[in-house]
Amino acid sequence: MASESVMPIKATRRSSGLGDKVFALICQAAGILVLILLGALIIELFIAGLPAFRAFGIAFVTSTEWDPVQELFGAGVSIYGTIVTAVLAIVLAVPLAFGVAFFLTELAPPWMRRPVGTAVELLAAVPSIIYGMWGFFVIAPAFAQNVQPWIIDNIGEWPVIGFLFQGAPFGTGLFTAAFILAIMVLPFIAATMRDVFEQVPPVFKESAYGLGATTWEVMKGVVIPYTRVSVVGGIMLGLGRALGETMAVTFVIGNANRISTSLFGPGNTIASLVALEFGESEIGSLKLSSLLALGFILFLLSFVVLATSRYLLRSRLKA
Repeated sequence: MASESVMPIKATRRSSGLGDKVFALICQAAGILVLILLGALIIELFIAGLPAFRAFGIAFVTSTEWDPVQELFGAGVSIYGTIVTAVLAIVLAVPLAFGVAFFLTELAPPWMRRPVGTAVELLAAVPSIIYGMWGFFVIAPAFAQNVQPWIIDNIGEWPVIGFLFQGAPFGTGLFTAAFILAIMVLPFIAATMRDVFEQVPPVFKESAYGLGATTWEVMKGVVIPYTRVSVVGGIMLGLGRALGETMAVTFVIGNANRISTSLFGPGNTIASLVALEFGESEIGSLKLSSLLALGFILFLLSFVVLATSRYLLRSRLKA
């Protein structure tokens, strides 16, 4: 009887081992396929943009010219707009995301945490073009009539930073684009912060409470130091999301090829410029090559940001 009971177990283990090997091979093949696709994409962008790099050299990255008539192209304005709007979006989104995560993990009653958390995460499901239309028809007029005039009158004359808030209140511009991006990246950053805050061992917080610490002191002295690397990784993920956004930014940034010192001035980003100009580019033209070179630069920026965030998150998990 004992031998009869052992045989099925061994057969089961053999079949299970074979299934594990097949499953491992399939997963390995899928991972290799992703790497091949990623490598093919970046190589194709580089090769397609090579004529622009050859024609303009390193000056292509810094030049502010974009004149299709004279075939003079430069990425300086769009790189500037991409970085400014993405960084400003993070500056606006991080405090709000931290407040949401802090509320959900420390202050909200249990019955409220799930619906509020779900509502915040649903912001990520809204199509970007809806954000763009909402920004153009609702946010931009509100900024032009109420927000920007007040800021220009009250902050525009400040020393050091006043020049950032001067100019005409058109409603559209770099600041409006950054505001829309901040709302779009908010759910990503807030969800990451909430998840890592919940991973803090309860004994750490209970010890701090036992010593008489307040809720904010526990957050500042225990939770944030314990999760700071993961929080930074989540912020970097949001930054990567902001760098590549296209349609929402195209609606509200003004789409002007110039560098404005004021945050209320118009501009463009790499993604918005490609979206606007790609349909008018002829195959094999220097303009199309310049647009693909812009795509290559944006790919590198996003890759560096996302790789950094992944590294920070993994280093925190290993620790």
